[in-house]
Amino acid sequence: MAYGVRLEVWGEAACFTRPELKAERFSYAVMTPSAARGVLEAVFWHPGLHWVVDRIYVLAKTQFTNVRRNELKAKIPARTVKAFAEKERGELYQSTKEDIQQRAATILKEPHYIIEAHFEMTEKASASDNEGKFREMFCRRARKGQCYHAPYLGCREFPARFRLYEEAELPPTNGETKDLGFMLYDIDYSDPKNLQPMFFQAQLVDGVLDLRDCGVYR
Repeated sequence: MAYGVRLEVWGEAACFTRPELKAERFSYAVMTPSAARGVLEAVFWHPGLHWVVDRIYVLAKTQFTNVRRNELKAKIPARTVKAFAEKERGELYQSTKEDIQQRAATILKEPHYIIEAHFEMTEKASASDNEGKFREMFCRRARKGQCYHAPYLGCREFPARFRLYEEAELPPTNGETKDLGFMLYDIDYSDPKNLQPMFFQAQLVDGVLDLRDCGVYR
């Protein structure tokens, strides 16, 4: 992990929604790898690199709380979007006033993590791009609190605060060890017409979710 970084993230609440419980949202107990990647990309993204999350250190005790959130009971059908794009028929409009409804959600309270990750260069990197340059750009932006868009913890209404973690020693984790079951790893975007979710068997050991050698299922 020659070009690895550590980013500390925290917030008042988080919701890393389990896909099987998305109608009335229920959060995973720990930040998902895709959510961690999203935070990193909010700070620094470039087509010449791809972020890989290695470990997630869980610093705060896992606490759930129940809230009620405004959700939409329906969404614009895909066929309507396709017809509008191809023939300009129909309308891409949805009335939030008419379709809004309150639903229960089980979310995380006061989450706190350290994301340990590295990046890999992609074929879209130019001749002037290199690993040292990208790492320094990320670190500089993280130190200044700069981001392309506000990072969030699962849902946009749960903003994430962040800072570059540069200390040699890590702070104590919550020390929890538990089998978290199957967890969403990421979405495979290689085929735009057939997006595939990827899952892995998540094991939290002494407050650390190690992703370096996890087997991914599609």
